[in-house]
Amino acid sequence: MSGPAGYRGRFAPSPTGALHFGSLLAAFASWLRARQAAGTWLVRIEDLDPPREIPGAADGQIDTLRDFGFESDEPVLRQSTRGALYDAELQRLRAAGLAFDCRCSRSDLAAGDGIHRACVAGDVQRAAAIRARVPDIGIGFDDLLQGPQRQALGREVGDFVLRRVEGYYAYQLAVVVDDAAQGITEVVRGADLLDSTARQIWLQRALGYPTPAYLHLPLALDAAGAKLGKSLHALPLDREHRIDALCMAWRFLGQAPEAVLGATSVDALLQRAIRHFDPARIPRANRSAVAS
Repeated sequence: MSGPAGYRGRFAPSPTGALHFGSLLAAFASWLRARQAAGTWLVRIEDLDPPREIPGAADGQIDTLRDFGFESDEPVLRQSTRGALYDAELQRLRAAGLAFDCRCSRSDLAAGDGIHRACVAGDVQRAAAIRARVPDIGIGFDDLLQGPQRQALGREVGDFVLRRVEGYYAYQLAVVVDDAAQGITEVVRGADLLDSTARQIWLQRALGYPTPAYLHLPLALDAAGAKLGKSLHALPLDREHRIDALCMAWRFLGQAPEAVLGATSVDALLQRAIRHFDPARIPRANRSAVAS
């Protein structure tokens, strides 16, 4: 599982709260992949949803990453500053007939299990979202950890949103535009985003972008089996016990505990981790991160 030439990776949290253990896993693994490949590691703040954002969270996340030894190799990119670029690419999709205005409400789509395949609303006074016009095709790719994947995009996903009714750009569009603009060659992230990948690959092809490699990590679950990021156990990372947290993340990623045993500083631990990290040891399956 070697990294591509000219490796460029990234970690992209949303500023909806403090970083937790699940965040640390994604940051640590993506940083290790970049460092082992002698590549570039970037931090991007996905601040696309103002109603859900917590004031000061983005700066707190950047500070926490720095405390754990993870600092972006280039200036941190904030998606809230990128609206003009997203709009330009959205207009390209519209001009190609691959995006359209949609005034369907959730109740309008309920009969189709929320999957949009044809507009049913007739109220022209209703504010419009902009959706991708998805053909009935299958998208396949080989995930570096999870193996071969395939999704019938039209039937399973439908015409997904590119810009919401409120005017906010959707994650699916923004992440594709920014991965291309930043030259990202490999995306390392949690397996909760595996289902989004086919949509992103379709958009990459529609916009003429290259497709990066993907590696989807096992999710950190609490003792009840809930995703840690949505759990009461998703406590903020403790900056006073950074070595303990990094050692726990190292073990969670299936790595040999003795490789970092006895490290007395964050920097010493990270240097050992770079030398000994073996991506082939990462488990595919979700794992519990906290005891009951």
